[in-house]
Amino acid sequence: MQSRNRPELLAPAGNFEKCRIALRYGADAVYLAGKAYGLRAFSDNFTLEEMSAAVKLAHASGKRVYVTVNMMPHDEDMVGLPDYIGAIRDIGVDAVILSDLGVWRVARRVAPDLPFHVSTQANTVNREAILAWQELGAKRIVLARELSIAEISALRPHVQAELECFVHGAMCVSLSGRCLLSQYLTGRDANRGACAQPCRWRYDLVPEGREAAEALSMREDKGGTYIMNSRDLCGLPVLPQLLSSGIDSLKIEGRMKSLYYVAMVTSVYRAALDAWAQDPDRFCIKAEWVKELEAVSHRPYTTGFYVPKDEAMQVYSNSSYQQTHEFIALALEYDAARKAVLVEQRNHFAQGQPVEFVQPDGSRMQFVVGGMWDLDGNEVQKAPHPQQRLWLAAPTAVAADAILRRESTQ
Repeated sequence: MQSRNRPELLAPAGNFEKCRIALRYGADAVYLAGKAYGLRAFSDNFTLEEMSAAVKLAHASGKRVYVTVNMMPHDEDMVGLPDYIGAIRDIGVDAVILSDLGVWRVARRVAPDLPFHVSTQANTVNREAILAWQELGAKRIVLARELSIAEISALRPHVQAELECFVHGAMCVSLSGRCLLSQYLTGRDANRGACAQPCRWRYDLVPEGREAAEALSMREDKGGTYIMNSRDLCGLPVLPQLLSSGIDSLKIEGRMKSLYYVAMVTSVYRAALDAWAQDPDRFCIKAEWVKELEAVSHRPYTTGFYVPKDEAMQVYSNSSYQQTHEFIALALEYDAARKAVLVEQRNHFAQGQPVEFVQPDGSRMQFVVGGMWDLDGNEVQKAPHPQQRLWLAAPTAVAADAILRRESTQ
């Protein structure tokens, strides 16, 4: 098991670049999916070659890679599964994450020595269910999000398997994410990775016997009412209690989130876990961590089911996101002789704008964009082209993979 003082920090990797960034910003492990059998079909995901490269990258620094095989497959989906399980076993992944007994049976037959984790989609909420999975050989159980910290603490002494829970990210109105809305309304099966997120849509109420044109809007403002739109989970306010529960791994949701989200959220929880391990008795939540979680795109936060309270877990007025800062470029390399940093543009910016570098070690550097040159050495005033590479004058050294951002204009 992981140290009780410092659980594993598990970050999402929607593609290879996000995998690299998650590891750079402090993740102990990443979870990712291949091109099939995962529950994020619209993420970039990984080819087998990319997955192999991710495993080599992680293992080179003593970190781990888990592969999600957590869809609820129908019979036709099972055809290529044995070959796929064999392939990811040969790549050397550290575990597979699954939720279906049929997938478990295939995995045990094809790769009996490959560790497996039980996905949150299995909706594990009681001791007997954990023990049952444990008897089937599960190394780790990803607990259902419906459990409170008190319940997790009560389960811990009675089971040997590692326990994992979500600490941050989007939530679903359905029980452990097992939803039929998308399939009924759009034909896209959420349990096979193709959710259309109809819980985020605006809804009107149509009384029985009336036409749709006579719908009664459940309206809170001009935007309508979003009766199933969940807030985002933020476990930071209850992190001391969560850590005291004996949890072995804290998981950040977000394989479809941006590189900026992965970097900033991972860095916050890395800093918090390190501070806890150094002095658990004097640990406190720092205001700067809270500010960083507000800086990324998110819906209003909630602590979910961890601590029972009256706060609503839904956002009824809209389904939009909020953030205080925008990601505008990624640092690639620093040239000490030129005192300039090569960046790759991710959002429009220009000379004269106040910006900030956030580095993988947590340090910050604020400055105003001054000299800016394209790769041919021509000075430019703006960076309007997606993924354009250019040099920026930098007052001090900048690490590769540092995030360049500015205050949000939205």
